[in-house]
Amino acid sequence: MSADVVSLLGQIREVGRDPRGPGYQRPGFSPIERELREWFEAEAAARGLDVEVDANGITWAWATQPGPNAVVTGSHLDSVPGGGQFDGPLGVASALDALDRLRADGRLERAARPLALAVFPEEEGSRFGVACLGSRLISGAIAPERALGLADAEGDTFAEVAAAYGLDPHRMGPDPERLAGIGSFIELHVEQGVGLIETGQPVALGASIIGHGRWRLRFTGQGNHAGTTPMAHRADPVAAGSAVIGEIPRLAAGFDRAVATVGRTSIHPGGTNVIASAMDCWLDIRHADDAVVAQVLQAIVDRARDIAGAAGVGFGASRESYSPTTVFDAELTDRMAAQLPQAPRLPTGAGHDAGILAAHVPSAMLFVRNPTGVSHAPEEACEDADARAGAAALADVLAAELGA
Repeated sequence: MSADVVSLLGQIREVGRDPRGPGYQRPGFSPIERELREWFEAEAAARGLDVEVDANGITWAWATQPGPNAVVTGSHLDSVPGGGQFDGPLGVASALDALDRLRADGRLERAARPLALAVFPEEEGSRFGVACLGSRLISGAIAPERALGLADAEGDTFAEVAAAYGLDPHRMGPDPERLAGIGSFIELHVEQGVGLIETGQPVALGASIIGHGRWRLRFTGQGNHAGTTPMAHRADPVAAGSAVIGEIPRLAAGFDRAVATVGRTSIHPGGTNVIASAMDCWLDIRHADDAVVAQVLQAIVDRARDIAGAAGVGFGASRESYSPTTVFDAELTDRMAAQLPQAPRLPTGAGHDAGILAAHVPSAMLFVRNPTGVSHAPEEACEDADARAGAAALADVLAAELGA
């Protein structure tokens, strides 16, 4: 058998490591992500897989002849700023390992359905602000015109970046024919929480993804001189925006199990001795009940308007993305449970490409135990034995889907 999941991850352990400290910087559609994609393509080619990159930047590697009712597995390779090494790459490396296992024991030869591995770009949304951009484009969950107009922190549009990446922006968008050819999509991912820690099991079945959305809150004021403008004469968007951010934990705590986070802000023009003229902050809200998400948002927006009005500052909110609560395909999940009878079923508060595709193709997930329970941070972890158990579990459920 070729390199297993642990050694495969070891091959890319230094790629995108943050030179400023612990964690990784692997932005979507960046030179680092290109290096990771080329690694995957080389590993796929070494296994004799036919590799293609579609119009939306999704990489497909066919282990068999392409055909209808295909079984597809995979994940992503990009990361959040300062993220861990397993979020995304564990699923990609496990897919390669699972393929090797299927070949080694002859199960792939007996497959009655096609098998493909897939790598989705810009899953985290850390560069252009919209998560699962590749799967949203292929499924029509985002209009290509809107996606192409998104800009990163440097002001480069997605259209410009995609073209430099070798893609044709005019060809990006829904691909119903390709989606119609997928009979099952199974994504393996490191667990991004503590659900598995107390179960004594290394692998869980995904039950659902709770509803989550991202909004941009914009505060606008009067730019001015920091040394000559009296405090009483200021319309400072940073002061107002910061006050709102400080209120968000209290407001979210008023709704059972709701979570709300501001993890990114932008101040214009950003001078030390300048009262800013604008401040943007990005708000993330999640809850299993979509109606509660709307209620949390309304509570925050109402408070923000009050604070901004009292400070003489303008305020506006715009939605950047939203994914309603997704329950994975029951029949597919039940078939997986038959292969993994000890695996518990867990919901997750983290978004995934499988959640986007679930509206169009039968989709399911496997989670692999994370002993720290920490994710989107350097402390994210996965024991070698658990990683191997996850790859073996993936091979078993793929074999069952393939009819092998």
